[in-house]
Amino acid sequence: MGMADSHLDGVPAMRKTTASSSSSLNIAFLLSMVATNLLSLYHLSTRASTAPPLLLPAAHQAQAQDEQLLRQLTAIRATVSQLNHLRSSTPPPPPPPPELLLYSRLAPLASACSAHPDLLHRFMSYTPFSPCPDDALSLAEPLLLRGCHPLPRRRCFSSSSISSSHNLNNLPTDPFSPLPDSAVRWPPGAKCTSFSCLPPSLGFDLARREAARFLRAEGPLDLTVPQLLRLASLSRAGPIRLGLDVGGGTGTLAARLKRAANATVLTTTMDLGAPYSEAAAARGVVPLHAPLQQRFPVGDATMDLVRAGHAVNRWIPEAALEFLWYDADRVLRPRGLLWVDHFWCRRPDLAAVYQPMLRRLGYKTLKWAVADKTTPTPTAPPGAKHDHVYLTALLQKP
Repeated sequence: MGMADSHLDGVPAMRKTTASSSSSLNIAFLLSMVATNLLSLYHLSTRASTAPPLLLPAAHQAQAQDEQLLRQLTAIRATVSQLNHLRSSTPPPPPPPPELLLYSRLAPLASACSAHPDLLHRFMSYTPFSPCPDDALSLAEPLLLRGCHPLPRRRCFSSSSISSSHNLNNLPTDPFSPLPDSAVRWPPGAKCTSFSCLPPSLGFDLARREAARFLRAEGPLDLTVPQLLRLASLSRAGPIRLGLDVGGGTGTLAARLKRAANATVLTTTMDLGAPYSEAAAARGVVPLHAPLQQRFPVGDATMDLVRAGHAVNRWIPEAALEFLWYDADRVLRPRGLLWVDHFWCRRPDLAAVYQPMLRRLGYKTLKWAVADKTTPTPTAPPGAKHDHVYLTALLQKP
């Protein structure tokens, strides 16, 4: 069947190639006729002016030449008419694929950087072979968020390599122990310069809030690590050895799966208002400083688990979100697990947009839970009724 399908798929391409070759030959033939006729006219005019008079009477000779010229002109007119007909009947070239237009609107690397020349000019105004300017909050993160990645600085020394505040001997061996403030660099001008200043909800309260995460389920939306491992076993997904936590903050899931299953989980982070990447590295997990619109920097069919955390929600454009799901499908191995954790959206959009988007993947549903989002949105007026919901789903790749 595969060979037959392949043969049938090739038939339209062969027909298209044959038609294109035939059309090219016809045009070449008509052009050669025009050239031949023009040369014949030139030859006749030259011969008429140089050749000796014929034995025929002058009147008969002139009439014969006129008839010859009339036949030549008629042939040329027919040839030009045929060429015009071929030009008008040639179909226009097909439009570019919609996927290509869609990708161009999502700001690929070159256009994303060129779309923000002011930021890029300021970012590239540095002294080569010297320390890089400490402008992560004002320039680096805004460029990353706009899709200008990888960043173009290549000939300056990172501030982490010359910082004297790091003391690796003071880092705890337990990923759920509090981190010393000296474990990360606090940018100048930052609102907080210590972990105690950061809100616990950001993921830096390691000893209390983060130590309880993924261990106890407080509602139907929560999926604990023991439940995850049990569902993976029941669905014959195999052991979870490698994983990718998209928008995983300080790397709590990676730390928990490392302890529970000796798994290696990569955590994608952005340093938005807090040193997520350095804190995750200080806990002993691998951070990937990457925006959500970037292609995951891992190989095809290599991950046992991909989790989309709270950073993946309705604020992401629909096209970019669909690209994210299909890139998760790319990196997942067969029977791998896609975990959508507390995806936030409006209830009508869940049924009309996001549920069909996930269903198109063709995955098996191991868990699907929807619940009202009780936290009011910042833009909602006081006392307004909220129609926002959370979705938690565990899906298995075929």
